[in-house]
Amino acid sequence: MTSNTTPRQRFPRSVYGSGSEPDVRFTLANERTFLAWIRTSLALVAAGVALEAFDVPIVSGLRLTAALVLIVLGMLAPVQAWFGWMAAEKALRRGLPLPAPHLAGPIGIGVGIAGLLIATGLVVS
Repeated sequence: MTSNTTPRQRFPRSVYGSGSEPDVRFTLANERTFLAWIRTSLALVAAGVALEAFDVPIVSGLRLTAALVLIVLGMLAPVQAWFGWMAAEKALRRGLPLPAPHLAGPIGIGVGIAGLLIATGLVVS
């Protein structure tokens, strides 16, 4: 790169405009974590849709509620993926400790609630 050119701007600037480039292995690990949250999102949405689409033989009100809980959690997981990736990348670039995933607890509790609804529905049926 010559001195007359400027590096291409990377998105989001709020992340890449701070600190210095971390070791590429850490950045790639952060991206893998992002993708794991995306896979989790897809699995949660698919589970919610499957619960209703395959007409699982449980009390329909509990089945619908569990399906909706799973789908809503599947909509929250990409939020965790994006903001978690940004927070971790900023911390890596600034040499700070990595932050905890803020939505992991609520998503885990929600999956537990969905499982409890499904189990209750199976027992009642």
